[in-house]
Amino acid sequence: MAKVSVLPEIGYLRLNQIIGNRSSDLSAPPLIPVSRSTWWAGVKTGIFPKPIKLSPGVTVWRVEDIRSFIERNGVETPQAQG
Repeated sequence: MAKVSVLPEIGYLRLNQIIGNRSSDLSAPPLIPVSRSTWWAGVKTGIFPKPIKLSPGVTVWRVEDIRSFIERNGVETPQAQG
């Protein structure tokens, strides 16, 4: 199961913090291991939490919503490769 204990109690997460950044070897494992297109399709259909637009170029999700999603769905993160 995803490590929700590493998340702050309140705040916001950017998309790369949720699904990871596959183009970077330095990124942490994703909280929810899906592709960007799968994520946005899930947001559109209501599977994933609704985003909040902070500005035209900044979209975030409430930590509480992501934590609840992970706990409800038992999302598993892939093991970090070392």
